[in-house]
Amino acid sequence: MGAFHAYDIRGVYNVDFDKDTAYKVGYFLPELLGADKVLVGRDCRVSSPEIHDYLVKGIKDAGADVYDLGLSTTPMVYFGTANYGFEASVQITASHNPAEYNGMKVSSANALPVGLDNGLGQIRTWIEEERACPPAGRKGQVYQKDIRKDYLDFLMKYKGDYSDLKIAMDLSNGMSTLFAKEIFGTAPAYIFDEMDGRFPNHEPNPLIPKNVEALQELVRKTKADIGVIYDGDADRVMFVDENGRFISPDLMIAVLGHYFLEERGEKGIVLQDIRSSKAVGEYLVPMGAQMYTWKVGRAFAARKLRELDGVYGGELAGHYYFRDFFYSDSGLLASILVLNVVASMKKKGISVSALIGNIEKYRNSGEINFRVEDKKGAMDAVRDYFTSAEKPEAMMDFDGYRVEFPDWWFNIRPSNTEPYLRFICEAVSDSLLDEKVTAVTRLLSEKFGATRS
Repeated sequence: MGAFHAYDIRGVYNVDFDKDTAYKVGYFLPELLGADKVLVGRDCRVSSPEIHDYLVKGIKDAGADVYDLGLSTTPMVYFGTANYGFEASVQITASHNPAEYNGMKVSSANALPVGLDNGLGQIRTWIEEERACPPAGRKGQVYQKDIRKDYLDFLMKYKGDYSDLKIAMDLSNGMSTLFAKEIFGTAPAYIFDEMDGRFPNHEPNPLIPKNVEALQELVRKTKADIGVIYDGDADRVMFVDENGRFISPDLMIAVLGHYFLEERGEKGIVLQDIRSSKAVGEYLVPMGAQMYTWKVGRAFAARKLRELDGVYGGELAGHYYFRDFFYSDSGLLASILVLNVVASMKKKGISVSALIGNIEKYRNSGEINFRVEDKKGAMDAVRDYFTSAEKPEAMMDFDGYRVEFPDWWFNIRPSNTEPYLRFICEAVSDSLLDEKVTAVTRLLSEKFGATRS
């Protein structure tokens, strides 16, 4: 049962889970969520049709009906779940993982995420206990449900005038190919724009630098104003500036403030994750934002944004959540809104690099992984090492620790699935940043035998 994680079910297909797992997830899901109908979508991975068939069989044997979207982006499933009042939905996808992976993202009513703590753990227990799956007296039916036009119409409501923009787009051979050209037209320069679940050009993970290299080259070659790259299931999006420089996704939370806080005048709560740059809040608060910092991952962010009735939010991983979108994340909607801002800035003579330069005030380490078995002990040791030498201005102790000092801060948090600690640090200068990263590396290596990867 190694495929059950904090946010979803995911792993190498036929290694970490198989069609029997898919059947049982389908069978137990209606009972878990009190649903008599389940919305189902899937990505283009080679294994997705088989997982789909067994998931659907399980749902039907439990007596619930299946409303089948066919090929879909993950946000399209969120839209369908909330917009049409489904109590349960599943998107078959492994998001940004390599082609041999697959999985399932489960949502309940209002497209609220179902994670390990609020449902997936129960399903895992039922599977491990080998709970019986007797077919219900009334077998469920399968209905094809086409929501493509409704979803596209929804997205197009937000699209501005990009006629003066030169855009480069990498669709990663993933699910953004379903809609990108209908939204953005033929003017952008596209690469890897044919759906292919083998991901022959690069893994669909824009956080890995080598996967962005082709887009960076395209931006420079076409002299584009901005480059846009989506992950495999199109729930995440990332950007490069006109010089081909990758933009840290948390900084785009600040960029979106020009749309929501300035253009629309929606002053209110903006959500960021615990790894977000201090510069984001410093940029947005003068616009009228109330910054709220929370845990990493959709299972936490979407629920918290709804609870707070926040305007929007974002994460370092390139997820952006919107009150307008049922408090859920959408890579396509985020890119539409960012391009609205970029087009407006270009009219004022402000380039993307200049815009980001006005936001980015600190030097940032990026997320560094340390392989260590005693994650809690190591985290505590890092916290204690720095707080014993310098009094912090603020400290957060959820999702690891975030400790802030006048000239720098750090977050250290455990991986949910691997023996890794994830460390990120930000400082006012390169020299101070290097000093702190070196100190952490030495401490974890000497005391815990940690290796950096």
